[in-house]
Amino acid sequence: MDWKSAFEIFCLVTGVVYLLLEIGQKNAMWYVGIVTGAACALVFGFERLYASMGLNIYYVGVSFYGLWQWKKDASALAAGKGAETSQAIHLRRPSATELGLSVLLLAGGTALLWWILRLTGDSQSLLDAGVTVLSAIATWWLSRSIPHQWLLWIVADTFTAWMCARQGMGWMTALYAAYAASAVYGWYHWKKKGSYV
Repeated sequence: MDWKSAFEIFCLVTGVVYLLLEIGQKNAMWYVGIVTGAACALVFGFERLYASMGLNIYYVGVSFYGLWQWKKDASALAAGKGAETSQAIHLRRPSATELGLSVLLLAGGTALLWWILRLTGDSQSLLDAGVTVLSAIATWWLSRSIPHQWLLWIVADTFTAWMCARQGMGWMTALYAAYAASAVYGWYHWKKKGSYV
């Protein structure tokens, strides 16, 4: 087994752990996300999928903010609704500003990133740009506990699995296919068990 396959398997294993923690909205998810993001960045960089590499570096950074925000939201939920809801999944509604900025970022960010990636020789520049920008938005929404992030993940992870399959990255294809399928469950789980802050 070569090092690339070993890193892909590592990403698959830690990615599944991350996903299980995400569905349950456990703060440990952010710690696992730091490790998984760093490993995935190496794999995507080796495959010349530069936007996905950069996205995973972004995941590492946003994990620190997400951990802080989730702890703050859990405390606010417990203080406002009592100790019995402190274990509930805390949710936020997206503001009109967040929705508007997300749409603008998706359109403008994808176009700009696609142009840049074409110049760098990215092997799948349009697909890489689109899933990167959509995933960045979904991660921001995740850090804010917006349940609609799951819908963004369904789309982003489906297309990322397809991109990985086209690149011959079997283990990463399996990881992102599992992410996409689990995002469907995550959407229903958060809606059922969640409580708005």
